Amino acid sequence: MANFTPDSFCKTLADPTRARIALLVTREKELCVCELTCALDEIQPKISRHLALLRESGLLADRRQGQWVYYRLHPELPTWVTKILKAMLDANQEWLHENHQRLCAMEDRPNPCC
Repeated sequence: MANFTPDSFCKTLADPTRARIALLVTREKELCVCELTCALDEIQPKISRHLALLRESGLLADRRQGQWVYYRLHPELPTWVTKILKAMLDANQEWLHENHQRLCAMEDRPNPCC
């Protein structure tokens, strides 16, 4: 588990795709690659690359269930990190609105929660 500092946390979220992934995962609790690909309207290799960086940073954890790999906030994140993510999510619902709409409209979601 990475030791988060303010600068490492900000660097992790400096890319808009990684920031959106982190906030969508914060909102939905757990998402798979196909859900994030749909929500962000991006190709799978790009989403997977950003997920790998988020996992390597210690922000996200993954679990495999059959053919799906699900991503969630790492359960051992410092409290200040989860508080900031939740505050960012609460203050930026409009910024994620289009992504959330695409996610909710996704057909054949492996774990629909919208």
